[in-house]
Amino acid sequence: MAWNPSPKVAAARDFADKFKKQQVIIIALDLEANTLEATTYGETKQLCTATKRLGDAAYDAVMDAVMDAL
Repeated sequence: MAWNPSPKVAAARDFADKFKKQQVIIIALDLEANTLEATTYGETKQLCTATKRLGDAAYDAVMDAVMDAL
């Protein structure tokens, strides 16, 4: 996979290493700041691409659920 120096991707990569996972998706919410974000990591270029697609779908699902809860 191409190196990504982002601290958020580094945290996902660290999680993958620690828990022996090939793909990681992190969804972060801050309701006070009204923010929602997703960070993804895949062990290889192919897994990275696939994980990004899954992360986008997860983000959309969480966004829909948050909007429904308002």
